[in-house]
Amino acid sequence: MTARELLPGIFAVGAIDWDRRLFDELISLPDGTSHNSYLIRGSEKTLLIDTVDPPFALTLFDHLDSLGVTAIDYVVANHAEQDHSGTLGTLLSRYPMARVVTNAKCRDMLKDLLQIPDDRFLVIQDREQLSLGNRTVEFLITPWVHWPETMVTYLHGDGVLFSCDFFGSHYATSELFTDDNPTVYEAAKRYYAEIMMPFRSSIRENLEKIAPLAIRIIAPSHGPVYRKPEFILAAYRDWVSDRVENRVVIPYVSMHGSTAAMVRHLVDALMDRKIPVQPFNLTVTDTGDLAKALVDAATLVVATPTTLFSPHPKAMYAVILVNLLRPKTRWVTVIGSYGWGGKTLQMIKENLPHLKAELLEPVMVKGFPRGEDMAALDRLADAIAERHRTLGSPEGGGP
Repeated sequence: MTARELLPGIFAVGAIDWDRRLFDELISLPDGTSHNSYLIRGSEKTLLIDTVDPPFALTLFDHLDSLGVTAIDYVVANHAEQDHSGTLGTLLSRYPMARVVTNAKCRDMLKDLLQIPDDRFLVIQDREQLSLGNRTVEFLITPWVHWPETMVTYLHGDGVLFSCDFFGSHYATSELFTDDNPTVYEAAKRYYAEIMMPFRSSIRENLEKIAPLAIRIIAPSHGPVYRKPEFILAAYRDWVSDRVENRVVIPYVSMHGSTAAMVRHLVDALMDRKIPVQPFNLTVTDTGDLAKALVDAATLVVATPTTLFSPHPKAMYAVILVNLLRPKTRWVTVIGSYGWGGKTLQMIKENLPHLKAELLEPVMVKGFPRGEDMAALDRLADAIAERHRTLGSPEGGGP
């Protein structure tokens, strides 16, 4: 792969990570990812935005060499995380006159993480501008999208927003640009769910911050470049809003069939009531798919057997994940079975302090569910349907 031109004098010089399947030793990558770096040539200065993950340093340098780059004046660090900045030290050795342009918080983090010497930095303030001669870039600090030091870089005149992790997607593709590709939409939604959703209020504020900019192109640090930025801007406005969909998500695990029977009955009952439902068997589910479903689902039902007085560990992992991701779910409940007792319901409640949702009446049964237990699940389905009917009203936040 060679360096690719976004606009005259603006090049994508990063790397496609086709084979990566795990990020941060936590997030699965079914479609790989990319580590995007961008070069801007001005009439007087040359600027590089972000570097790449260290294993791809040679790819970055090959791309710069192919463009005949012998000097870089500025290297913008939009984010200190190593998939963006891990090659920074090597690049500074290669281009000894380059200065790292970033905010004070990011500078401090880069000094800690990569031991970049203090004299290599040019520290900027929020909305400060930097001239490249015939081109000018502006820096907007966007904290908690998704680290406390993150910022974006805007190229005036050309209208390009180099958005860092903002609007990104873990999606390896040979296409430099995307317009309204549904596959990219799903990848971006999954990326938002796993990385951005815990910071929904901060993202909403930063969407407002960039709104006055005349954005013609959005170039994120992962995934393809958006030539029609309204495609991803509209998606983000929806994801960070309070709107939820008429849908129930059921992460479940079953050891001997009792909880699975309850899930099957509840799924059928919800379908009879015209409520879309997504069950996720936690023994086979990709947690990224679960996270994506949680972005806008109205109701969460955790279904688990009791194992040694506690929720099954896989169900507990899902509960901890939900608490970390902080979805805008309106209603939550628990169903499941037990043999002789335990603290399943108590432990799930205690581990969801960040989920601001109404708790519906749980259904916990002893042994295999009987007729009266299935009737309790029918009543739960009625309660969910009653609440979901409010989603079409202004108070319910529906469309």
